Amino acid sequence: MTATYPARPECATAPVGGLVTELVTDEAAFAALGPAWGRLYGRCGTATPFLSHAWLHSWWRSYGRPGRLRLLLVRRGPGGELAAAAPLMLVHRPLPALVPLGGPISDYGDVLLDDGDDGSAAGALAEALWRAARTALIDFREVRPGGAAERVLARWRGPRRALDDSLCLELPAVPMDELVARLPSGKAQRVRAKLRRLTALGVERRVVGPGEVAAALHRLLELHRSQWRGRGVTAEHLRPRFREHLVRAVGPMVHAGDAVVTEFRLGGEVVAVDLTLLSPGLAGGYLYGADPRLREAKADVAVMLLDACSGHAAAAARGAAGGRGVLSLLRGDEPYKHHWRPEPVVSRRLLLARRRTAPLLAAVLGATAVRRRGGQALRRWGPGRRELEGARPPVGGETDVPAEPVRDPAAQVQ
Repeated sequence: MTATYPARPECATAPVGGLVTELVTDEAAFAALGPAWGRLYGRCGTATPFLSHAWLHSWWRSYGRPGRLRLLLVRRGPGGELAAAAPLMLVHRPLPALVPLGGPISDYGDVLLDDGDDGSAAGALAEALWRAARTALIDFREVRPGGAAERVLARWRGPRRALDDSLCLELPAVPMDELVARLPSGKAQRVRAKLRRLTALGVERRVVGPGEVAAALHRLLELHRSQWRGRGVTAEHLRPRFREHLVRAVGPMVHAGDAVVTEFRLGGEVVAVDLTLLSPGLAGGYLYGADPRLREAKADVAVMLLDACSGHAAAAARGAAGGRGVLSLLRGDEPYKHHWRPEPVVSRRLLLARRRTAPLLAAVLGATAVRRRGGQALRRWGPGRRELEGARPPVGGETDVPAEPVRDPAAQVQ
C-alpha cells in the first residue's frame, strides 16, 4: 500500500516547492522502487552501503515481518524523482518504535537526502515522520556523525535527543603503502615483512565477477564457519536466512559497484574470501572467511585482508566527489584494529518523539543511563574479576586474526 500526502512547509511561511510525501507499506511497491532509490542513493554523499536498495530490500525479505514495513518517501511532485527516503519498520517491543531497516547485521543506519536539498526535502521528511510515528517513538540507531538523519533531527518539532551509540574505527581510504607509511618505523617494517611473506607463500588474489558472486559467498560462509569452529562465532552468520540475504543482496551490489568480493588462492585453492561493501564516501570490510591453514603457514590474515580492502576503498574514493573517502573498520574496538592508528568515530542514536510519546523517550533515556552506569561498574570491577577467574584468551583468538563482529538480530527490538 502507498499513501500520498502534500508536503507541509517547515514553518508557516516556507515554500515547499511542490514536494509530496508517501508512506509505502507494501513489499511489491518497495521492490519496484529500486531504480529511483538507486538514483537518490547516488545523489546522497552521506549514504553508506547499508542504504542501498539491494541491501535493504533483501534484508526485508529475510528479516521483515508482514505489516511492519514503513518507507517514508519525499518526491518532487506526484510521481517525480525521490528527494528523500527513510527506510523504517514498526516494532512493538520493548516499546512501540519506528526503527531503520537493516537491524543489527547493518553497521550503520540513516536516511537518504539529495545533496542538492535546500532544507525543504528534509523538512518534508520530518513532517512525514511526524505523521507516521503516531504512538511510536522514532529511533535512528548507528548514524554516522554528519549523517542525513541529523538534518531531519534539526527540523523536528517535538521532543528529541541525540545519544552516543557504537564506536567505529576509521582509516583514510588510501592504498596499503600509504597506510603503512602512517605507522611508526618499527611497526611499518613488520607489516612490510608480513606482506613479503604473503608474496613468498604465493598467495594470489582476484576480484570475483558478478556471475561468480553466489558461489564465492557460499565458499566465504563455509570458510567462516570453519575458522570460528569452537570459538565465539556470531550465530546469525551460520543461519540460512543470513546466507540467503547475503547472496541475494551482494550480487546486485557487485553489479552496481557497491560491493567487491575478493578470493585469495594458495596453490590454486581458494583459502580465503572477503566481502567489502562500498559507497562513494565509505568502504568497509564486512565479512570474510579464511582457511585455518593460512595461520599454520604463518600468513597474517589481517594484513592480507587490509591490503585488499584498502585498495578497493582507495579506488572508490578516487571516483567520489572530492576524491576523499573513509575505510571503516566498522563496529568494535578490537585491539588488532588499533595497530593501524585509526580515528575513533562514535555513531549517534537519534530519538524523535511527539508530545504523546515523550514518556517512551524518557523510558529509553532511563534505560540507557542504567546500562551506562552498569558498564562503568563492570569496568571498575573487571580487574578483580579477571584475577578471580583467571586470564582468558581474547575472543578473536590469535592477534593476527580479526575478531568476529557481533551482529545478532536478537538485539533488535521486536
